[in-house]
Amino acid sequence: MAFALHPTLARDTVEVARLALCRVLLMNDRRFPWLILVPEREDLREIHDLPPAERSTLIEEIAHAGRVLVDLFQPDKLNTGALGNLVPQLHLHVIARFKADAAWPGPVWGSGAAVVYAASDLEEIRRRIAKAFAG
Repeated sequence: MAFALHPTLARDTVEVARLALCRVLLMNDRRFPWLILVPEREDLREIHDLPPAERSTLIEEIAHAGRVLVDLFQPDKLNTGALGNLVPQLHLHVIARFKADAAWPGPVWGSGAAVVYAASDLEEIRRRIAKAFAG
């Protein structure tokens, strides 16, 4: 069986980059600059399911995603998490947070419905983030 992105992630995100281990996705919710890293390995549910070398790679890729968000958006805080309660495929959230955002200081989950980007805005932010990963 080959790697396949979970249908919920495919529906709610757009791809912005591919790293050594992870596919980097942008959540289609303009309230928060929000990246999701998905290790491109089949049948993963938990971080400890990765071999040690890939766990190290995952941490470095999370740090890289965080630097991209800081450089582009200058957030007050980054939130990083791996929940997987609704989407069991291993994926990590890296979210730029601001004291003025809709969910501050609480978590983004359960803080209202997503507000999707206009198509042109989604393409622009996708392009900016992809460029930051490439550079």
